[in-house]
Parts: sequence; structure tokens; C-alpha cells
Amino acid sequence: MSEFLAGKSLRKLLKGNKVERAAAGLPASTAGALFTVSGGRVAITQIVGEVTTVIQTQANNTKLTANPTTGTSVDICAVLNISADEVGTLYGISGLQSDALIGINAGAVPGQVRDVVVNVGTIDIDCAATNTGEVAWTLFYIPIDDGASVTAA
Repeated sequence: MSEFLAGKSLRKLLKGNKVERAAAGLPASTAGALFTVSGGRVAITQIVGEVTTVIQTQANNTKLTANPTTGTSVDICAVLNISADEVGTLYGISGLQSDALIGINAGAVPGQVRDVVVNVGTIDIDCAATNTGEVAWTLFYIPIDDGASVTAA
């Protein structure tokens, strides 16, 4: 007899714990916390954003950063201009800090190639301009340290 894992169980087995952050406006020419990491280090296995309200048409170089409680913030991707991104546009990262935030019009985004290990603190979105628009985010992670967890900020 063969056994199959249900979708939720299979997703958790392959990607780890799932945390969702409701759609929210973009930070105005600054960084804003998306997720809070507490209790120890975690490996981000996938992060996906989805535009829920069209992004204003004006240049806005945007990136994700790891902002540790102690120490210096680190970019987890390079910038992407998100000007005029349509509803349904998906954002993601490759896992290489030198690669830009990936933003592809509604339909698909490549999966993350490498895990990104982050310390206690926040995962932030950093915008160069003040644009209207909203993005919902989903993050998958595996705790590295016992007791480590991630919550929506």
C-alpha cells in the first residue's frame, strides 16, 4: 500500500514552517519590518511577496535586508525597481546576496535556490522612494537553534 503526504505536510517537510504577513503598504523611503526572528538563528528556505494593490509608477529601488538585534544590517538581495508593478506580481530571492530581488508580473516567480541564514532581529523591506501600493508576504523557515521562530511583524 502506498502512502501520500497531504499538501500541508509535504510543504512543511520540504520548506519548513510557514509564516504569512497580511498585505500592507510600502515603507516610505526607509526600511520596514516584515518578519521578526526570535529565539535564535533560522534558515529562510523561501520568501514570496505578492502585490495586492498596484505599485505607484515612480522609480523605487527595493530590497530585503536582515536587521539583527545586535550588529549591522545585511542585504539578502540587491535592489529591484518595483515601479508600476501590477496586482499579482510575485517577488522572491535566489538566496545569493548579489542577485537582485526577483519581480515577475503575475503568474510565476522562480523558487529560492539557496537558504539564507539570519540571526535574531527582523527581516525588512527597504524602499528608496515613497510609493503607494501593497504587498502580502509569505516566508518559510527552518529553525537552526532550538526555540528559534519567526512571526509576522
